[in-house]
Amino acid sequence: MKTKVEILAPAKNLVQGMAAINAGADAVYIGAPQFGARTNATNSVEDIAELVQYAHLFKAQVFVVVNTILYDTELKTCQKLIHELYSIGVDALIIQDMAILEMDLPPIVLHASTQANNRDPKHIKFLHDAGIKRVVLARELNLDQISEIRDTTDAELEFFVSGALCVSFSGNCYMSVANGERSANRGSCAQNCRLPYNLIDGTGTTLLTETHLLSIKDLNLSDQLPDLIDAGVTSFKIEGRLKDLAYVKNNVSYLRKRLDAFLEVSDQYIKASSGKTFFSFDPQMDKSFNRGYTDYFVNKRDKKIGSWETPKSQGQLIGKLLEVRANGYVIENYELLNNGDGLYFINEEGKADGDRVNIIINDLVIPNSFRPLPEGTLIYRNHDASFNKLLERDDSAIRKISVSLIFSENDKGFTLTAIDEDGHKSISTMVVDKTPAKNEESSISNIEKNLSKTGNTPFIVDDLKIELSDHWFLPTSQINEIRRATLGQLVDIRVKEYHREEYKIPKTDHPYPISKLDFTHNVSNKLARTFYERHGVTDIEKAFELQWDPGKSRVMTTKYCVKYELGKCPRFQKATMGEKLVEPLVLKHGDVEYKLKFNCKPCEMEIWEKDAEFVIEDDGY
Repeated sequence: MKTKVEILAPAKNLVQGMAAINAGADAVYIGAPQFGARTNATNSVEDIAELVQYAHLFKAQVFVVVNTILYDTELKTCQKLIHELYSIGVDALIIQDMAILEMDLPPIVLHASTQANNRDPKHIKFLHDAGIKRVVLARELNLDQISEIRDTTDAELEFFVSGALCVSFSGNCYMSVANGERSANRGSCAQNCRLPYNLIDGTGTTLLTETHLLSIKDLNLSDQLPDLIDAGVTSFKIEGRLKDLAYVKNNVSYLRKRLDAFLEVSDQYIKASSGKTFFSFDPQMDKSFNRGYTDYFVNKRDKKIGSWETPKSQGQLIGKLLEVRANGYVIENYELLNNGDGLYFINEEGKADGDRVNIIINDLVIPNSFRPLPEGTLIYRNHDASFNKLLERDDSAIRKISVSLIFSENDKGFTLTAIDEDGHKSISTMVVDKTPAKNEESSISNIEKNLSKTGNTPFIVDDLKIELSDHWFLPTSQINEIRRATLGQLVDIRVKEYHREEYKIPKTDHPYPISKLDFTHNVSNKLARTFYERHGVTDIEKAFELQWDPGKSRVMTTKYCVKYELGKCPRFQKATMGEKLVEPLVLKHGDVEYKLKFNCKPCEMEIWEKDAEFVIEDDGY
């Protein structure tokens, strides 16, 4: 049996969820009214129910994110919500808090969110043995580490392949709550990592000013899909529950085409849902919001990944500025630009800047607000006006399910049988008197022509058979009526016969890999504590949000490294780094300061508040 491989798309709301499915998503993930890690992307249970019905028509799945940490006062409300989501047909929940495994749950499938910090094989095996069907892997993993996890457990593996990157290990960033009491683990990240900072060394010397030192590029692993599949990944996830419709549609469409090209020549893997998408545009990921792209660490650490100029979108490279003339620019490949496009460039002060195209006259691009730029400046387009307008149209991506039709006669009239690509069957009959056609040549062609018109239905006719004993006359209205009835009934049959996997979470007691949990395990309620204690954990520290020590805490651990970005890594850049930096390095934004600690053996960086005390260890290199 072939293994199903899916594209998993974000859904900010019902409209974007349906658009993602139309563009080719095999599954979508969406926020509920509460407990999702994006408080600005919540949806009513009613809207989720409508999305479920639409998705299941194409055998696509709907996952609901319930991935915040929970407080004791919220446990009953969360349990009630889960029962509601199960009752409307949701396929799975994406969770962080282990309290959910202690609740009285319906038999709904659970996935472990990347917020559960899924980067250790033993931890992931434990979760699978506890009843978690799928884990969303930490973004920092490389192909070898993913393969090791695949060899350790049978859990389904999901991995982010496009979109924004959290600089911190997911679930282990406390910058936001420490600097303003907005918890990222409660869905309210303030994105302190995207702010500009000054970098100060241990002597008090300012090395860099107003630089976005913790802002990193966006992820694009579209050319790594075969390698990821080989490593064990079967779900490719797109980040972006706060992004717009054009972003979602473009990313899904692009990945759909890339994955389909692989599946067409594979004898081991198949698409995870039904239907085929027809596009009226050419998807290109660099036309969507992006800060420049990186493969992050999937191929281990080999390139700089910072987006230090700005956390805003860079977009698509157009070309070099060739000449400044009058009140406009002569730009290489200017013919790619259109009125209303957004331009991005680095200005004469070395800062990210931009403008809108007002008008293009011959080869001169005239912006809304002209400013002089040096020749050779790279010009990007971070808003393609005509492309986005096209993507916002409903008919820019249409998904159709293949169907075979057989039109035959019976004793009392005619029968239309429809069999779709998944084997679902719908039969309608039409009771009429049979009248021989006056024009035999046009009778069959008229039937074929009108039965093939599927219009706004989700079907496309791939095969049509006419099995009649004579050339009968049939009014067009009757042919259309039996076609509409048959295909309408087939829609209902597909949704009704959709098979949702169900699983009752067992109460397990196998040992957790470690016996002591610090605050990074985010235990914030009594049920989570009970869960870990039953699995052998004897020492459990409270979640950061419940015990924060102002000014003295570690607020982030990350694989990203400021030293490496500066060319000062003693492990990988020793031959070219020159003099070592004087530590501790400090990030300063206004009155807020953070100290950086570098742990070279695991190749990680920690960020601490200004009053924290720690030992600067010998890097060993």
